[in-house]
Amino acid sequence: MSAFEIVDPTAELAPVRRTLARRPAALRGRVALLDIRKPRGDVLLDRLAARLAERLPGVEVKRFSKPTFAKPAPEDLRKRIAEESDCVIEALAD
Repeated sequence: MSAFEIVDPTAELAPVRRTLARRPAALRGRVALLDIRKPRGDVLLDRLAARLAERLPGVEVKRFSKPTFAKPAPEDLRKRIAEESDCVIEALAD
């Protein structure tokens, strides 16, 4: 497994140490695609959904959207995604 360095672009004097989220060994089950509402993010997710359906026919793709990219996802949306999905792919594009 490769080592990753996470770079935090915020202006913190003492950056918070973060670890990568646990990744599944394979995509299966219910995969949530989260559109954070940046321009053209939906186009990227449309292509990704099509590719997932093409390559992983057993995967159920579920689509979710944040109300705005300027704020974190609301708690009720995060809870719904967690309840209805096995993993999440969050994407943005400009």
